Amino acid sequence: MAAASAADAPAPASTAQSALKPLDTAQFQPDDDVKCLSDVLEAGNPARGPSTILLKATPGCVVPWHYHTAMEQVVVIRGRLKMEMTGHSATTLGPGGFAAMPGKMAHQFICSGKKECLLTVMFDGTYDIVWAPSH
Repeated sequence: MAAASAADAPAPASTAQSALKPLDTAQFQPDDDVKCLSDVLEAGNPARGPSTILLKATPGCVVPWHYHTAMEQVVVIRGRLKMEMTGHSATTLGPGGFAAMPGKMAHQFICSGKKECLLTVMFDGTYDIVWAPSH
């Protein structure tokens, strides 16, 4: 009898759902809070736990100082994003750029280039947003 390979083995049971979503099928909707943003949920349930969201920001879009209870991670897909967060110098991130903010760390970002910004935003818990005073 031949040994089974890992590719032949059934996937372990999981509560997570698998997903394959081409970008050109994403149906972005206007953001409820920041009018220069649109977003689409890619995975998870922000009302109940971890989630991954795609965000589009128009050139010059400012998402003012705020924080989330959950940890947030951001990966820039396209565009230039000026990211500011408590305790760090302002940094401009281009495609592949990464930022991570622990829960309750105030931050803001600006789509600083002449082209639209596209980002993946991941939260490790339930989504909320608290608008913070300017820094």
